Amino acid sequence: MSLRFIAKDPNTDGANCPTVWVDEEKQEVVLQGWDPDEATLAECLKSGPIPEGENVVRLPLRMADSIRKALDAADGTTVQ
Repeated sequence: MSLRFIAKDPNTDGANCPTVWVDEEKQEVVLQGWDPDEATLAECLKSGPIPEGENVVRLPLRMADSIRKALDAADGTTVQ
């Protein structure tokens, strides 16, 4: 598997920060983010259980442009 790096959160230290990649082969976006606090997790669980093998992460809104770029790259619409 080869992931294409898209971006790290520009407002963090560059070592421990939310990050976005694209797995172009699987057409998936891969996200690294912060663990949710208990209140956030409780709200998420109101929509249904979180199955084993899945998780919830938090990403700052300031990464919206990077996430959009990753989504475009994953579906092949990005012109480079």
